[in-house]
Amino acid sequence: MPAFIHHIATRVPDTAYTQKFARDFLKDCAPDPKTKRLIQIVYDRSGIATRYSVVDDFTEGADPVLFKRNAEGEMIPPTTGERNKVYAKASRELSVALARQVLEEAEGFVNTDVTHVIFASCTGFANPGPDYHIIRELGLNPGVERYTLGFMGCYAAFPALRMAAQFCEANPHAVVLVMCLELCTLHMQINGQTDSILANSLFADGAAAAIVSARAPVAGTPAYRVEGFSSALLPSGENDMAWEIGDEGFNIVLSSYVPGIIGSNIESLLEGVLGESALGVPDVEEWAVHPGGRSILDKVETSLALSSSALASSRNVLRDYGNMSSATVLFVLKDLLERAESETATTCAIAFGPGLTVETAVLERIGGPVPLSRDTQKTSLRFESVAAEPSLV
Repeated sequence: MPAFIHHIATRVPDTAYTQKFARDFLKDCAPDPKTKRLIQIVYDRSGIATRYSVVDDFTEGADPVLFKRNAEGEMIPPTTGERNKVYAKASRELSVALARQVLEEAEGFVNTDVTHVIFASCTGFANPGPDYHIIRELGLNPGVERYTLGFMGCYAAFPALRMAAQFCEANPHAVVLVMCLELCTLHMQINGQTDSILANSLFADGAAAAIVSARAPVAGTPAYRVEGFSSALLPSGENDMAWEIGDEGFNIVLSSYVPGIIGSNIESLLEGVLGESALGVPDVEEWAVHPGGRSILDKVETSLALSSSALASSRNVLRDYGNMSSATVLFVLKDLLERAESETATTCAIAFGPGLTVETAVLERIGGPVPLSRDTQKTSLRFESVAAEPSLV
């Protein structure tokens, strides 16, 4: 009995920063002209126009909570504890609002249907955590099974969806609420290190949730039928992408070699993954590639000889939201549902994370097109086009 991803809902914090604002702010904090030039180049080539954050310290008139200055005007680095305190409060508020949203929007489901909650996040810790508060504040059955997948990184949506599908395949009455929530900007490091500059230019805050069950979707309602998942490791990139807990937030290792490593391996990886479903790259009609950075998308597109429009949804999400770690690929899958122009489509979804880890899902989009609606996305802003130079990440 197949499992279905019935509905995907997304949500972002209230505060938005344009990429130009973030660039100029960090240039003002840079210690020397060389660092200022590097920041200018990285931000201008990022493919990002705006990002959202639970940190509103840099808005006009704000009373900073985390990023404060001393008497000399120098930035005081927040401790990991201070950052995590903000995570605990903001993740609770955002997760409860999103859980309520996805259940209100999902056709044919009500709160009391939920049997499992799977919560994924790598940007903070709290116990009781968001999974607990979702159950309490939405009035779900207190016996709902809940699971947290922590510190996996950008690929965590796939283990979460795989677990949900397994529950549904084993129990046809299971209804699983899957949520990925990341508050990456809490860990901004203001220094001249290249890894920090790259991370600061890419990462953003956001959350996405999905309802997964073995029920047949309501007629005419777009959904994804789960065909299969696959995991792979690229040990050659083990030291090029990593994520650890430091005294002043979480420290990220993000090498500019990552896109090249992914590009060199993606075709051979997909041959095995798609082969399990008797498919090849030409059989894939829609691609949901995690936009870890602009040059990652460029490398995937080139290595797989995809059309220039094949990764449009990934590039749109990168432009409008940045890299929201594990939540991002669900934003891309939602974008594909909203922009669908055919009744069905074979879809390949891919995400990358520390290790290097590559997670892949083969899905069948069903149910036909739906009207484009972004009422719950804060996308009323109009963005300027981004110059088409190659990106560093």
